[in-house]
Amino acid sequence: MWNRRLGRLRTVGCGVEELRRRRREREAELRKARREQQLVSKRLLRDDTPEEAEGGCAALILGEAEIQQFLWLAQRGTGEKERVGALVSLRRGLQHPETQQTFIRLKGSMRTLVGLLTSNQALLQLEAARCLHELSHSEQSAVAEACLPATSYLLTYLAGHSSDLIELCLYTLGNLIVESESVRRQLLPQGIVPAMASCIQSPHLTVLEALGYALSQLLQAKEASKKIIPSVLSTPLPQHMLRLLQPGPKLNPGVAVEFAWCLHYIICSQVNNALLITHGAVSTLGLLLLYLAGAVQRAEDTGLELKQPSLLPEGLWLLNNLTANNPGFCTSLLSLDLIEPLLQLLPVSNVVSVLVLTVLCNVAEKGPAYCWRLWPGPLLPSLLDMLAFSDTEVVGQSLELLQLLFLYRPEAVQAFLQQSGLQALKRHEEEAQLQDRVHALQQTALHG
Repeated sequence: MWNRRLGRLRTVGCGVEELRRRRREREAELRKARREQQLVSKRLLRDDTPEEAEGGCAALILGEAEIQQFLWLAQRGTGEKERVGALVSLRRGLQHPETQQTFIRLKGSMRTLVGLLTSNQALLQLEAARCLHELSHSEQSAVAEACLPATSYLLTYLAGHSSDLIELCLYTLGNLIVESESVRRQLLPQGIVPAMASCIQSPHLTVLEALGYALSQLLQAKEASKKIIPSVLSTPLPQHMLRLLQPGPKLNPGVAVEFAWCLHYIICSQVNNALLITHGAVSTLGLLLLYLAGAVQRAEDTGLELKQPSLLPEGLWLLNNLTANNPGFCTSLLSLDLIEPLLQLLPVSNVVSVLVLTVLCNVAEKGPAYCWRLWPGPLLPSLLDMLAFSDTEVVGQSLELLQLLFLYRPEAVQAFLQQSGLQALKRHEEEAQLQDRVHALQQTALHG
């Protein structure tokens, strides 16, 4: 239960520091869940030709003899069509884990496939890359490690001219990166970070989206904070990532979400967030949220769905990570007048509401000077609207923000009473997860 200290709200054994700790633990659990979801989400590109799709050619499990035959035909077939066709058949067989295991056990099979990858015939090269891509999608780490001889070539082709091949190489590398530490140990000295820094200047959106995926896989590695992120920060990658999050007609939601994940991992590492500020991270995110808030309003006015639904939570996660432990970022947020645009995002969804409220709690918990910027203003009416929600997480985060506001701006209590705040609290009195906080706020409102 909460009591008063110096006439202000506090919790018995659960003060502001304790609430902050609880919120950080809750966020850590959410981040872990998000990270684990991302880790198992390998990407698989399959673009079967109409002939394959209509032919009903079910992919068959291949034995050693069949694999050897297809590899032989791919090397020595009488024409390009026969050679490419052999690799198509092999690729379809490699969709089965049993064929994958047989392939990596077969002596010389990977060496032959890598040789075909280096072919000067574009179609043959692309089909060999597709075979490697099927292998990279395997859930068995031994299969990923068997692909090690191909990594230097995959990196080399990132500097090529075929956007299709570059996209395929990036997704393949991303799949291999997440599966095996030995793959990452080999790729770093081979120059994967500089190669990615060159790729990010590609004009092709498919390449950029694939790059965002591969880079996010690299950045979430357990050794990333020591061995990978410092290297990434020393390149132009952060500036380009932020550029790709800038709002406007060229903003591509798919690309932006991938690079939002990348920035999420960099910010969480706390390696050098000050560098991101110098590159304009807060202003970029602020402008992005302003743009998305406008998009929300336009969608409401026209009755259309929001076109960037996944970009909103990612942008808010980044803002949350930046403001969690850094008063400087909170000051930047206030100086950019982002409070009202953030409040405009509250009705979008429960997930967005919780993230917006968490960001505002990050600001409020920095003390009285920050709360002076939060109230008077539209914050209190917005919080009262949130108390009408039935979602426990949304209401709980609203109560926490009210607690901080009452602690640092006691004048807000009277406004709360005048706007029927007690009635809003009353509907949550019987909810087990909320009743202690509800009761404490009621006592504060009534007795100061």
